[in-house]
Amino acid sequence: MSFDIPTGTRGRKHTSNPLVRLGNRFMIRRARRSDSASLGPMRLLVLTTVGARSGQRRETPLAWFPDAGGGWLVVASANGAARNPAWYHNLAAHPEATIEVGGRTVPVTAEQLHGSEREEALARIVAAAPNFAAYNDKTDRRIPVIRFRERPAPA
Repeated sequence: MSFDIPTGTRGRKHTSNPLVRLGNRFMIRRARRSDSASLGPMRLLVLTTVGARSGQRRETPLAWFPDAGGGWLVVASANGAARNPAWYHNLAAHPEATIEVGGRTVPVTAEQLHGSEREEALARIVAAAPNFAAYNDKTDRRIPVIRFRERPAPA
């Protein structure tokens, strides 16, 4: 498993400001309040990672899509920004994370999809939520698709 998408040379401006953070807090509360929180055709989960540099706990609301193998798929689109989102770098450093989805907290391991597996997953995601197709047009970065798989309970 490798997280290997470099920064692009063009793309939408990466925003991190108080308004974005406030919106994320609202979406996190929304995702936690409902067993089936959604935003249009997309369902929401809350990803909890460990900061790659800070070591601090980080929470991020993300749209997710079902994986054919029973996992959860997310797209590190950052709205077509030239840089990958911070949560992507956090997962690259610490692929074991937790997600809150469907009213439960699930320990997961993240893996980046590559090749035909990525292309097939992205095609299913775009079919379910066509707005994801536009992100590819905004940047020259290859947008990562990440699969979360539930970790087995410790013995």
